[in-house]
Amino acid sequence: MIRSSVLFALLVSTGMVHAGDVQVAVAANFAAPMKEIAARFEQDSGHKVLFSVGSTGKFYAQIKNGAPFDILLAADDETPARLEKEGATLPHSRFTYAIGKLVLWSAQPGVVDDRGEVLKQATFAHLSIANPKLAPYGAAAVETLQKLSLYQALESKLVVGESIAQAQQFVASGSAQLGFVAMSQVYEGGKLKSGSAWVVPAGLYAPIRQDAVALAKGKGNPAVAALLKYMQGDKVKAILRSYGYAL
Repeated sequence: MIRSSVLFALLVSTGMVHAGDVQVAVAANFAAPMKEIAARFEQDSGHKVLFSVGSTGKFYAQIKNGAPFDILLAADDETPARLEKEGATLPHSRFTYAIGKLVLWSAQPGVVDDRGEVLKQATFAHLSIANPKLAPYGAAAVETLQKLSLYQALESKLVVGESIAQAQQFVASGSAQLGFVAMSQVYEGGKLKSGSAWVVPAGLYAPIRQDAVALAKGKGNPAVAALLKYMQGDKVKAILRSYGYAL
């Protein structure tokens, strides 16, 4: 967990004097909340947020190859910890900003029941998931199917997206009748935006702890310290709850 006073002393010793830019790598499941957070942060701080959305696994590779990101908002806690161990982050900057929830979703009403029994019926042609090797939500989907003893039976029906965003798009476009997505992609204000869904019980997959970390490139950038502090404030917590994240 973060030690705020230590983090901000390390990042900037003089406080925020001039507005600046902060480049953020954002896990695909967090795209919608981040858009809202960035707008509010810019209004409140004067800093500018430039963010890219993608899979956590791909961001790791890009960061190791010198991608110019200041902050990583990952979809897991393992990748930021790995970068920290490898010396690619600023000391004491890692913290859990949200805990994600997995949802089985269909763009069509009435397809997914409130207990996920549709998986056992297997009357669908395709089931969308994110790449479990790159996306933590994909790994959670596989774990869920294994816990339900359905993975082998449904493996041939799986359509694998590069990220959770692509997995959701497969369902939205009708390429797959249903799929495992992040709750934040299909819920807003505590309500399902469209279609039908089953919120997967937390006991069926390991907690999706999503960690933030300041990367080495962000050293000395006051916008980095300001955004990480903002991420822990009440305004952001309210946004996260509205998208279904646990804190």
